[in-house]
Amino acid sequence: MAAKKDYYEVLGVDRNASEAEIKKAYRRLAKKYHPDMNPDNEEAEQKFKEVTEAYEVLNDAEKRAQYDQFGHAAFNGAGSGGFQGGFSDFDMNDIFGSMFGDMFGGGMGQRQRTGPMKGADVRTSIEIDFQEAAFGVEKEIEIIIGEQCTTCGGTGAKPGTKPQTCKHCNGTGQVRYNQNTLFGNMTSIRTCDVCHGEGTIITEPCNSCHGKGIVRNKKRIKINIPAGIDHGQSIRLQGKGEPGQRGGPYGDLLITVSIKPHTIFERQGYDVYCKIPITFVQAALGGKLQVPTLDGKVEYSIKEGTQTGTVFRLRGKGIPYLRNPKLRGDQYVTVIIDVPTKLNEEQRKKLQEFAQISGDDVHPQRKGFFDKVKDAFGDALS
Repeated sequence: MAAKKDYYEVLGVDRNASEAEIKKAYRRLAKKYHPDMNPDNEEAEQKFKEVTEAYEVLNDAEKRAQYDQFGHAAFNGAGSGGFQGGFSDFDMNDIFGSMFGDMFGGGMGQRQRTGPMKGADVRTSIEIDFQEAAFGVEKEIEIIIGEQCTTCGGTGAKPGTKPQTCKHCNGTGQVRYNQNTLFGNMTSIRTCDVCHGEGTIITEPCNSCHGKGIVRNKKRIKINIPAGIDHGQSIRLQGKGEPGQRGGPYGDLLITVSIKPHTIFERQGYDVYCKIPITFVQAALGGKLQVPTLDGKVEYSIKEGTQTGTVFRLRGKGIPYLRNPKLRGDQYVTVIIDVPTKLNEEQRKKLQEFAQISGDDVHPQRKGFFDKVKDAFGDALS
């Protein structure tokens, strides 16, 4: 089975796209690929399923947070809440209402904008150290975010006044238009262009927020970064985003975590990898090494005759699991023999003596190569 495409890529939006941008992209693609618009076109039907699946996840705050953190793996298995296929829950009115202006006697499911609306999500990022990502840390971030105006209480109207009902739409936020067409007299419902769908008009704006009901302030927020978080994963703080409209709930704050590279360790999943140098003598005779780990140095005994490139494992010295910090990955250590580049006369003499005792000359690599050739071709070289 082919790997699933990234949901953001399917909808053609950025990972920081707002809910409105995601919905707009979905409407456009759903119109393009819907089976009713592409009869007997299996490719269009498959693309429609893909964009619908992507929208069902990214339009849901909780599912989107899980997807941002764990990708498609968040919805694998039973009860994952993943897309189940089919078109039974898809509202064509939602698409074609915006295409044809909600005609045909009272519209096709036009939603009024006068109800409560959830505030927009806010996205930011933070950079932390390798060690902080491994064991978790509390950080404080500073963001500029919209907050409900305390002067007017979020109404946008000057204290002592209140928004007035729009006379053009009688407070509905929508206006009906009758027009003659080839199909007869049709009625369309459109957003009121006087109040822009709000149903009310502010005649005396608040001096603090200039009628918006929201002011932007610098704010410091403490966040707890969990142990085991990986590079590129996000933390969602519910209700810490932009304020809602008309009494709607606050949006969420999403913080994407970036991890600084470590000078020694590299991470793969929950395992940690590193390389340590040892001397020729340690490799030949074996001995105890002081190995750096995330918990500090530990002692490890290597065997006599250890070769360069040898890998040994330290169990439970890796990264704590994000969902179960009591479990940890392992640490894999690769041994690299550090060959000295500068020898004094005494060291050189001792190594030459060692070579003679070992039955080697001072150029063991050359002799070894000749012996291999001789073994391969025998007396032909004599």
